[in-house]
Amino acid sequence: MTFTLYVDEERWRRHQRSVLDESPDLVPVIKGTGYGFGNTRLAAEANRLGVDTVAVGTVTEVDQVRAGFAGDVLVLTPSYDAPELLPPPGTVQTVAHVERLHSLCEHARGERVVLECLTSMHRHGLSESDLASVAPLLGGVQLEGFAFHLPMDRHGGYEPATEVGDWLRRLQQAGLPTDVAWVSHLNAGDLTGLRSAFPATTFRPRVGTQLWLGDRGAATARGTVLDVHRLEAGAHYGYRRRRVLRDSWLVVVSGGTSHGVALEAPRTVRGPVARTKELAVGSLAAVNRTLSPFSWAGRQRWFAEPPHMHVSLLLLPASVTPPRIGDELDCEVRMTTLHADRVSPAS
Repeated sequence: MTFTLYVDEERWRRHQRSVLDESPDLVPVIKGTGYGFGNTRLAAEANRLGVDTVAVGTVTEVDQVRAGFAGDVLVLTPSYDAPELLPPPGTVQTVAHVERLHSLCEHARGERVVLECLTSMHRHGLSESDLASVAPLLGGVQLEGFAFHLPMDRHGGYEPATEVGDWLRRLQQAGLPTDVAWVSHLNAGDLTGLRSAFPATTFRPRVGTQLWLGDRGAATARGTVLDVHRLEAGAHYGYRRRRVLRDSWLVVVSGGTSHGVALEAPRTVRGPVARTKELAVGSLAAVNRTLSPFSWAGRQRWFAEPPHMHVSLLLLPASVTPPRIGDELDCEVRMTTLHADRVSPAS
């Protein structure tokens, strides 16, 4: 019995096509857990879309994607001279440091490279002061364009398209080619404006979340009920021998931390309402009350204790008719951490 991701394939692919239609020259991003679907599956979907290039996060993901995709593969993580960080032959590598560009120029093997510029994200990239050193080093590589990885949050009036435009003008002033710009986190309006301002530049939007997860209702995760136990008030249960306060049902359902259940990343919280909610959740957790992502009988249910590796324990009031072994419970899971036992078409 498994933790399953059910996919309405027709609906999912209809959404993919709508994103592609709005974003000419789109580059699907395939990385990590494959946004819950698996990298091999997404590679096949990219092939179905007919795109010429996909992007992966790291060098270790290249082989998974090449198994299902026939076009070019861009590695987003910058390459370094360390052997374990070198991209496989034939891939397009990202270069974010002048030292790495020097090294490639010395070997002069004509490696295909995208040069990343340092945006206000300040993650990695060539700075404005590096630009004077770039032009003499391009003879030993095949330049595929410049890349701009941009902040997602537009709080405070930030406009990512403006930052891209500023960078393109800097590159032009430095005598560097601006034929191709690889961009992220731009919407259709941003791209329309940039294409109008820079008609000689081909913009390649690298899109992951919006493409694969933009229609969240197209995929549903469900855990299978493995056991159901009636607990009388005062009974002990679980690893930590907690005591149930009133008559309850203990439900054992597939889906634990190895599947990505209840795993969360820190979030940016703004505003009094959001802060109040976070404080309320933290207060409940302090007394061992945590709402699970599993639902039954129209309501989200409480964890009996923190999820195990492969299963979760839930507590239901005795007044609720419990599920039976083999029933499935919907689970609201973070797709970027999801490792489903199987991905199945929705029936």
